[in-house]
Amino acid sequence: MKMLERTWLHAHEDDQGDIRVYRPNTYAFPPSRGRTGFSFDHNGLFTQYDIAPTDGLEGHRGVWKAESSTVLRISLDDHREPDYRLEIVSLENDVLKVRRLP
Repeated sequence: MKMLERTWLHAHEDDQGDIRVYRPNTYAFPPSRGRTGFSFDHNGLFTQYDIAPTDGLEGHRGVWKAESSTVLRISLDDHREPDYRLEIVSLENDVLKVRRLP
């Protein structure tokens, strides 16, 4: 889980079916009209980044908790959307592949 603790942005060009691909925010992304993402802190704090009305990023705070070695539960403080779960399909140094579970 230590490798997970950073800010990840959606690399939609690399998505494969229902698997979403994320790369560190320091990655040299190709031009895009905006990228969503999230940040995991070691203490369970979570920030979900959505595209803001002004085309920048808007952060929504919450918490994350490991349900298992591959499934995370995400809860946003503002309850802007219901809690959701992410399945970690693959996690390498510079690539995170996840599937959103119901």
